[in-house]
Amino acid sequence: MFLQPKKIKYKKVRKGRLSRLEFKANKLHFGEIGLKAQISGTISARQIEAARRAITRKIKRKGKIWICIFPDLPITAKPSESRMGKGKGAVSFWAARVRGGTTLFEVCGVPTHIAIEALKAGSAKLPVKTRIFD
Repeated sequence: MFLQPKKIKYKKVRKGRLSRLEFKANKLHFGEIGLKAQISGTISARQIEAARRAITRKIKRKGKIWICIFPDLPITAKPSESRMGKGKGAVSFWAARVRGGTTLFEVCGVPTHIAIEALKAGSAKLPVKTRIFD
């Protein structure tokens, strides 16, 4: 099962706009090496899970991984070939809003070259441009 909130205040939310850069969540808090978003965007719960699996596979389930983002934004979609109007569509999937500079994943407990390789594999699964940092 993919990440999604257990309970929410409102079923559907407005899209809004993403601001350029993040200055609060741009440092490492738990791990030794991390993956940081360079541009703003939305990352779906499926993409987060795919990246997590790729990283876990590369580090051969040793060490520890922290996922620093959570998909709390419901993305709605109307069925194809439906007429205009009749309200907003049903919730299709959950996504995380990511600003440029946000730490996405943190890894520790594995050699640096393996961690870098794992984070590169994880970054290939994500729709935003990323950078590995320590």
